Amino acid sequence: MNTQSTNLFSLSSLLGQRNPLHLTLLVLLVATVVVSLGNILFPEDSILHVSDYTVSLLGKYLCYALLALAVDLVWGYCGILSLGHGAFFTLGGYAMGMYLMRQIGDRGVYGNAELPDFMVFLNWTELPWYWTFSDSPIWMVIMVFLGPGLLAFVFGSLAFRSRVSGVYLSIMTQAMTYALMLAFFRNEMGFGGNNGLTDFKEIFGFSLQSPSTKLGLFIATAVILALAYCLCHFIVNSKMGRVVTAIRDSESRVRFIGYKPEHYKVWIFVVSAMLAGLAGALYVPQVGIINPGEFSPLNSIEMVIWVAVGGRNSLYGAIIGAMIVSYAKTRFTAIMPEAWLFALGGLFVLVTLLLPKGLAGLMTKLKSKKSESNSVEKDPAALRAES
Repeated sequence: MNTQSTNLFSLSSLLGQRNPLHLTLLVLLVATVVVSLGNILFPEDSILHVSDYTVSLLGKYLCYALLALAVDLVWGYCGILSLGHGAFFTLGGYAMGMYLMRQIGDRGVYGNAELPDFMVFLNWTELPWYWTFSDSPIWMVIMVFLGPGLLAFVFGSLAFRSRVSGVYLSIMTQAMTYALMLAFFRNEMGFGGNNGLTDFKEIFGFSLQSPSTKLGLFIATAVILALAYCLCHFIVNSKMGRVVTAIRDSESRVRFIGYKPEHYKVWIFVVSAMLAGLAGALYVPQVGIINPGEFSPLNSIEMVIWVAVGGRNSLYGAIIGAMIVSYAKTRFTAIMPEAWLFALGGLFVLVTLLLPKGLAGLMTKLKSKKSESNSVEKDPAALRAES
């Protein structure tokens, strides 16, 4: 066992520096407090006021940041380029959406206390069996994790045990997402067809239209993002995380020294899928709708771009990338919606060519140069040698 550990340390490229855990959590805390106080304390005509719309928008960005963490966990640290995390995100969103639909009760358009409006419209007479316990918050929480986790376990077990990797695995994950999108578009599936689930009224007894509920969801999302960041930081710095990093660097050598890479890959894939499902569940009440369009493979590709821009193998970089690209999307789609996809593609190419390690890598490089400059200035011998 000691020999295995020694070999593992020698072949895994561990993090050159510790992730700035405390700094990231501090920035997240300060931003949450500032936004909350700006929404509560200052009147609408004040320049310091943060509107309810902005609170919901920032909450959506935080959901994307959590999703980016999930993608970075499998891509940046395990080398699995997944183009199917949109499926896990959307499944978590549908689990939450089903619960929210059942909370509407007889306040829907058709006034049916048992059936959602779209089922009444389609002449359904009773709930499908998989909707039976959907009015329970405990069922909802379980399904938010169980749905994406089970799909990731089945898919990962089949793919990784067959040693599918690289571009072939990426194509398979994208095909899985596209197949789910086509299935959920069908009315017979019982998930609202192309319209999806919407017109939510309340969550856990609180009105979703209330400003206090919107702020509460924003704060809850920030707290969960912080906890997820701590969890990911713990994973990547644990022994299992080092094995995963070693698999990314040289899977054949890890297998040679006695480990079974497929077990670790399935494990990290399932954890990542659950985090993505949690992001989807937090996303739905803040946006107010979930439909099969979220399964679109383009969304999964966009998630990869978040991580590439922020920096692979850097948890805080994934958060930065998700926030920056999401904000840019909001701005550019309002100014020139037709050109956004071209801008997104150009951004990806630019980052790949000029910043292969993303913004996090650029900051690390600038920091190291500054440290070297300071050390030279403090070392008289180095100054004499240069002169």
